[in-house]
Formats: sequence, C-alpha cells, structure tokens
Amino acid sequence: MALLHALRGAAKPLAVVLTAVVFCVLRTGIKKESEADVYNSELTPLQRHVAFFDRNKDGIIYPSETYEGFRAIGCGVALSAFSAVFINGLLGPKTIPENEKAAAFKFPIYVKNIHKGKHGSDSGVYDSHGRFVPEKFEEIFKKHAHTRPDALTGKELQELLQANREPNDLKGRVGGFTEWKVLYSLCKDKEGYLHKETVRAVYDGSLFVKLEQERKEAKESAKKK
Repeated sequence: MALLHALRGAAKPLAVVLTAVVFCVLRTGIKKESEADVYNSELTPLQRHVAFFDRNKDGIIYPSETYEGFRAIGCGVALSAFSAVFINGLLGPKTIPENEKAAAFKFPIYVKNIHKGKHGSDSGVYDSHGRFVPEKFEEIFKKHAHTRPDALTGKELQELLQANREPNDLKGRVGGFTEWKVLYSLCKDKEGYLHKETVRAVYDGSLFVKLEQERKEAKESAKKK
C-alpha cells in the first residue's frame, strides 16, 4: 500500500515533466518545419538565388553551408571562408524573424526573409521583395556592354561597379565587388567575356547548380582516366 501511495504521489509531477518534454519536442519540430516551409511554395528569384547555399534545405543558411556552397562551385578555400564570414555576417542579422533571436556568432540567413538582406550599391535587378526586374537587367548591358551587346569585359564590369556605388556604403560596395568578381573569375570565357545568359542564370540561382554539376562530372571523368 505504501508503494502504491508513493507511485500515486509521483504520478502528477511525472506527468508535468513528460508534458513539458513533449511540448519542447513538438515546438522544436514545428519551428524547423516552419522555416523549411519556404520551399512548399514558389520561391522568388532572390530566394532561388540563395537557396543553393541552403545545403540541407531547412530554410536556414549557416556560414558552414555558405562555405560549402562556394567550394562546390569552384572557389578556393580562402575565398570561400571569407565569403562565408562576410555574407552571413552582413546579411544574417537582417533576415532574422522578429520573434526570433539568433545565438551569438551563428549568423544564420533565413531564406524566407532574404529580401530584407539586400545590400546597397547593387544593380537593382532584384526589387525590395526579391522579384526580378527585367528592365534593370537589360539596363546593365545597354549601359555597360560596349564591346559586345550580350557580354561584359573585365573593364566594363569595373565600370558597372563604379556606376552602382552609393555614397558612404562600404559594406554594399564590398558586397557588390565580391559577387561580381567571383562570377567573372568563374564564368568568363577564354576571351574574357562574361555572357548575358550566364548573368541571368545567376539571378535565378540556376548557374550555381550547373557549376556544381559540371565540377562533379569533371571529377568523375578524371577518376576514370
């Protein structure tokens, strides 16, 4: 009887503890699921652009994933490390949901809020909602493609960066410089031209997938030799 009485007395606090544990587990699951829900609907072009770097597709991009993504498209260790620190450090805090607080030094980028992370001194091809603006895209080549109408040289790219600079916007300038210079380094042809269709593919994110696939195929081909 004493044992039965003791069990009855412990049942209530045990039930409270179990309820709390179950609630925490469910809450964690819901939180993760809600961030990944961004992939359940049509992404904006800007979201597609960054989704490549969300390697596990949980809706959140951590610096390690940014690093992995840059390595996957052919960037070196140093550039990939710099990009991960700079991009996540610059964009991450801007994309954190209002009811969330990111852990110190984690610098997560939330895919659903990437439009809030737009930096200054850019081309304006993405609007404030992350949508693609065809007129702004065409403007790049109308204004700066002097040698060929469908491509940019290194000199013309530098002219573009100069034209996009905004006063007192060091972070935006560095961001724009890094993005375009990496793109030019990876994708220019043998004559030094960065083609219009390549640039277009950057804006919808498809270029990154293509570059990663090409590197994988090249590695597989090298193994067979």
